[in-house]
Amino acid sequence: MTDDFPVGPAPEPAPRPHGQDELRALAAPRRLSVDDHMFTVPGLPGTFRLQLFTAAGARPVAVATQIAGAEGMSLMNGVERFAGAVWERHCLAEDQPPVWVERQLWPERSLQETRFRRVVFAGADRYRPRGPKWSVITREQLQDLVGAPVATDRGAGYVPRAAEPEPQLVFEEFAVARLARPHPFREPACMPAGVPWWRRWMRQVLPRRGARTCCWYHGGDWHTVNAMALQVLERARAQSVHPDDMEEFATAQAAATGATRWQTEALATLFNTADAIQPASQTGYINGQHRAQAMLEAGVRRTVVLHHVYDYGT
Repeated sequence: MTDDFPVGPAPEPAPRPHGQDELRALAAPRRLSVDDHMFTVPGLPGTFRLQLFTAAGARPVAVATQIAGAEGMSLMNGVERFAGAVWERHCLAEDQPPVWVERQLWPERSLQETRFRRVVFAGADRYRPRGPKWSVITREQLQDLVGAPVATDRGAGYVPRAAEPEPQLVFEEFAVARLARPHPFREPACMPAGVPWWRRWMRQVLPRRGARTCCWYHGGDWHTVNAMALQVLERARAQSVHPDDMEEFATAQAAATGATRWQTEALATLFNTADAIQPASQTGYINGQHRAQAMLEAGVRRTVVLHHVYDYGT
């Protein structure tokens, strides 16, 4: 698998509010024309609640709501195909995709915040939007945009996915150089084509430190974060910390050492059971390609990954 199929997205930098002028230009009194509590796209392992608001002469607004880690492909990783499917299925006559707003519902203890995010696409071929960019939109801004009440919950029609065998979650130390070659998406300027073998070994000898401004993944020193992660892993084992409690344990350790906000967020992603780096033995990654690429580019030697170990009995 690739990062097209993670259970949760990697964190983003603090989003910027949308320009009021743009939102005013799009605002119109609309009505709720579709409220599909289990919207699905054929061939994609993901579900979400779709609220579609429409009005004559106004661009449709689609609000997608999903429970993080519980519905297959996340809204972030499936946004182009999800938005394209809504466009093709419900807005066939439109020459642009619907105005897309998503709301990922995170557990209460997660560092990720549950909020509405507007997604603006750089362009689109027919029913295939591309180049998404995210930014925050407040509940009040969204209500003004659609001119109608917008539900914030998942909806009574939500049907949980069929139960699967419960895996044993195992965090372990892992050599970064052994990670598969990433194939990151949506970051063509700074992550164009993965990291070839010769470059990853060169970076092991000549590592890079420091931050860049291009994206969140390059926003800090992964050497420092992974040194913290290995210490957290050792202490957690000594204290028999449950895997589900590892993120909270890690952030407490980060606070105790005076870590920066970015370092704390990055450390938390390594121990979040819905967002950790998960290598897949045959296909590369279940989750974590962008962080893996940033670490490979920096020459990080050791990191922490998550394995799901299933016991199917005999």
